[in-house]
Amino acid sequence: MSAAATIATAPATATGTTPFRHFSATLLRRALARHADWEHKEFTSSWEDLPVDAYLKGGATFRRRRYSQFHLADDRLVPSGQIVFEQSKEVNSLFGGVQRRFEPLREDVAASALLETVVFTFLDNLPGKIDRSNAAIGVHQIRITASRDEASLPAPEGIHEDGHHFVAQVLINREGVTGGESQLYDRDRAPIFRTTLLEPLESIVIDDRRVFHGVSGITPAPGATEGIRDMMLIDFFPLAG
Repeated sequence: MSAAATIATAPATATGTTPFRHFSATLLRRALARHADWEHKEFTSSWEDLPVDAYLKGGATFRRRRYSQFHLADDRLVPSGQIVFEQSKEVNSLFGGVQRRFEPLREDVAASALLETVVFTFLDNLPGKIDRSNAAIGVHQIRITASRDEASLPAPEGIHEDGHHFVAQVLINREGVTGGESQLYDRDRAPIFRTTLLEPLESIVIDDRRVFHGVSGITPAPGATEGIRDMMLIDFFPLAG
């Protein structure tokens, strides 16, 4: 089967929308074309500066991560300050109920016009509607390192949901790895879609209330001893009352 394959017809709502959208890199490439090359390089190079995710079990070091939350004001992306990232045990059986305090995005990344363009591009392309006047946006920078010495699971939670309205999953870079297949399931956990994001800026956007998702493990490619998979996740959900 090819790298990108629909394995069942995606369920539709009464309005006929599917609970996910899969975009080639063209969507973001066109949106980001107005930004200078140095902006692209500074943005993507910030994945070289992610601290180890201290919440992995058993002292594992394969995942590095930063997280910041934003809201919208006058059609601008505004940082909301340091935010505790917490999910319920019903949503996340592995980390649910844990108040996770990740290092925030670097100031230059959080303030970048390029990040703002990415967020608004996905706001215009969600598989559903959200009230922008009351929307919170969480941005995760994540690097998974594959090595011969350590299991590398992009989503150690397995098949799960995140507890948000919508989630955008964006490939930033992958080098020297195999695996990392993105998998979507309906609410009965029947598989509906799978694809391997291969091209930087390729993306999937899901309605997190209507699907579960997972990602297969990654391993070093033949001939490589180590590799990386860099992702940006963008959560869209209502601001707390």
